[in-house]
Amino acid sequence: MKRKRIVVMGFAAGCPIAGVVWQHIHYIVGMMRLGHDVYYIEDSARLPYNPVTYEVTNDFSYAAGILERLAREYGFEDRWSYCARYLPDLPCAGLPLSRVRELYREADAILNVCGSQEFNDDLLTSDRILYVESDPGVEQIKVDKGEASTIDYLKKHHSLFTFGENIGSAGFPVPLHDFRWLGTRQPVVTDLWHTEAAPPAGAVFTSVANWNTSGKKDIEWRGDKYLWSKSLEFLKFIEAPKLSGEDFELATTINDPKLRERFAANGWRFTSPDQMSIEYDTYRKYLQDSKGEFTVAKDQYVRLNTGWFSDRTACYLACGRPAITQETGFTRHYGQQKGLFSFSTLDEIGEAVREINADYKLHCRAAYEVAHEYFEAEKVLRDLLDRAGI
Repeated sequence: MKRKRIVVMGFAAGCPIAGVVWQHIHYIVGMMRLGHDVYYIEDSARLPYNPVTYEVTNDFSYAAGILERLAREYGFEDRWSYCARYLPDLPCAGLPLSRVRELYREADAILNVCGSQEFNDDLLTSDRILYVESDPGVEQIKVDKGEASTIDYLKKHHSLFTFGENIGSAGFPVPLHDFRWLGTRQPVVTDLWHTEAAPPAGAVFTSVANWNTSGKKDIEWRGDKYLWSKSLEFLKFIEAPKLSGEDFELATTINDPKLRERFAANGWRFTSPDQMSIEYDTYRKYLQDSKGEFTVAKDQYVRLNTGWFSDRTACYLACGRPAITQETGFTRHYGQQKGLFSFSTLDEIGEAVREINADYKLHCRAAYEVAHEYFEAEKVLRDLLDRAGI
């Protein structure tokens, strides 16, 4: 592949939660390993979040510090910028705005990761902006409802990619209205996660989740409401540990004591997500020290049969940890094989736990093989650029 100049844009510094940080690192490092000249830029009018102080503030020093640290660790020093477009003089940390504007004009491709980048006149000098949707269903519904702002925003992109690999198929119910969506998946640099070490004694199936999403991303469509939160899906399968004969652990914050008691009575235990959210290395270690992952998917992904698959689950697999995750239609493309199990019922969860326990080492090896075969960053990103015509 000919060497290209690639700009990755997202919100790893503006919302520097570990899972978000890793999402972006996989795009940056994956593109670099393909031999491309890669830059990371945040150029947003949104105020950044500081996870240490729990503040949304116009002070971007924490955001800039995160990018400087990541650039040093992962080899993109002097190729990053944080532009505070919410301030009148448009100050930047890292590369100056003049260089950022040059990169917008020169780049062979600009990746809008998670569709998080709003447009400005500088960015719109490029006609090579690739939309990468991580939360499928909502934008397609907004288009079907005729929301002009969404339609206008999507039309400004050169290509539209989505983690919903069933979008456009007969199994996905939302009309696309001439928008061409291309299925992709979360790239993972598997060697950043893989470990030959067995999990510590007493390790259990774990999951990391944001419990309260306030309903802001819920959406109504044709008389039904589709929820973005995972909380109700966890409640549907609250008996899973008890029926499987195993403790499960959830890294989340549930403030309701009665609800915590319900979970505990069914074999769940809790750990605080705070430190692992702040420290991306602590987050990685938590996944590596797990027996495997048990998790659910958001209501939107499940009922719309999107084919979505979790970037976090892909990281568990890359650690060599088996995963049991709720069916969204992704098994049309992969899964239901050793190391990776989908479920729609409580009985299927129990069957998956028993099968993993019957030959745990085999399923650990198989989990890594699934990650390498289907999520390896160089494969995923080469395919993305090829289909975008870059």
